[in-house]
Amino acid sequence: MPSGDTASRTGYGLRTRCLSFSETLSQSVANVAPTLTPLITVSLVFASAGNGTWFAYLFGTIGLALVGLNINQFARRSASPGSLYTFVTRGLGMASGFLSGWCLILAYLCTGMAVLAGAVNYGALLLAMVRLQVHPVILFGVGAAVAWYIAYRDIRLSTQLMLGLEATSMVIILVLGGIVLAHKGTVTDPAQFSLRGMNFSGFKAALILTIFCFVGYESATTLGEEARHPLQNIPRAVIWSAVISGLFFVLTSYIAVLGFRGLKISLADTKAPFNDLANDAGVGFFAVILSVGAVISAFACALACINAGARILFSMGRHGVVHEKIGSAHAQNATPHTAATVSSILVFLVPVIMVCRGRGIMDVFDDLGTIATYGFMVVYALVSVAAPVYLKRIGKLTVGSVVVSVVSVLFLIPPIVGAVYPAPEPPALYYPYYFLGYLAVGIVWFIYLSLRSRHVLERIRADLEHVSIPFEGDPETPPGA
Repeated sequence: MPSGDTASRTGYGLRTRCLSFSETLSQSVANVAPTLTPLITVSLVFASAGNGTWFAYLFGTIGLALVGLNINQFARRSASPGSLYTFVTRGLGMASGFLSGWCLILAYLCTGMAVLAGAVNYGALLLAMVRLQVHPVILFGVGAAVAWYIAYRDIRLSTQLMLGLEATSMVIILVLGGIVLAHKGTVTDPAQFSLRGMNFSGFKAALILTIFCFVGYESATTLGEEARHPLQNIPRAVIWSAVISGLFFVLTSYIAVLGFRGLKISLADTKAPFNDLANDAGVGFFAVILSVGAVISAFACALACINAGARILFSMGRHGVVHEKIGSAHAQNATPHTAATVSSILVFLVPVIMVCRGRGIMDVFDDLGTIATYGFMVVYALVSVAAPVYLKRIGKLTVGSVVVSVVSVLFLIPPIVGAVYPAPEPPALYYPYYFLGYLAVGIVWFIYLSLRSRHVLERIRADLEHVSIPFEGDPETPPGA
């Protein structure tokens, strides 16, 4: 263990109760990467939602907060590195649980790949400003290697670094937003307040992109073994990450739409909206600061994705679902080092292969980010269904919990349907089929395990019995847990 750290361990081999609430929260906030939304995604949302862009983000905040309440039905009663994989298994059984874990691996790692591409893109822009050109493969390698080292070495180092990086980048955006409003001379925009010109079809398409902006907000649940007072702090982190990120999205998207009033270029057409706003406000030097903020946020998100994905792989390795070596913990660092290494290699290799085959760096961002969203939407739907089933089983079902579950599922239906109908243009047309092919491989693998490796099912059952009991001696275990 790193010097000076006397945190205890349990059967998982990870350090326990070593992360404060702020460090636990930073895992989820960094996984969301709030800064990337105003710098990249807001233009895409505006192209669909127009003056309703801020409302799409508000609607997404409320919807995903409701999903978070379903997640917290489990998170306030049990804690493990298995996250939603374990939660869905407890509610709907092993088949659904396996499917959720399978989707989460894809979702976290594809998000990590996408945001690493975003970091490489803005990193290349920064280097170009000082007339340096570095091959993207080298930048991918440096980013993945640094993230791997931090994830391999120390979870506290990971979360503390993510907290500082993401907070810094968000402050940069908010400062520029204030400058833009001052330059415009007004903070009111009647067209946005009245949602002028917004239609349901465009709003439905915007919701898919909105959900992508939030994905990973639940990843604090992967720190169930390492967070202090996990049955209290993890549920708080899930809700607060959705609220903090959502308010940031609503505010910055409102500023972006207002700021582009009267400009020669449309918000829907720009590739760097806040860079253009900085130039219009006479503070063009902010372009450098924004690029730094983008690199910071994207790297923090890549690190958070590697942390989260590694802990899902770690749990599945312990169960024998994937190779058992992946379920081992480092003897000194008390981190899921093998799972972190595998995750980091994949986060590096896949986007590099895509770039070498001719895809642009931001195409990689779009491609892998969209596929990741499919995985998250499936898992969010499964956990929303699993919550009332689980509550009924333990005698805690209420009318309110049923209503939250139903509303959460209804919230997820439009973006899930919108992903396939009406059919998007290629290459997005093929993304759902890639995702379904991945699911098919997982289903075949689960059937094989069920028929040929029944000990795997027994390991999962045993692990569920362990995590269903709150940590002994935790003074802040919620009543009724």
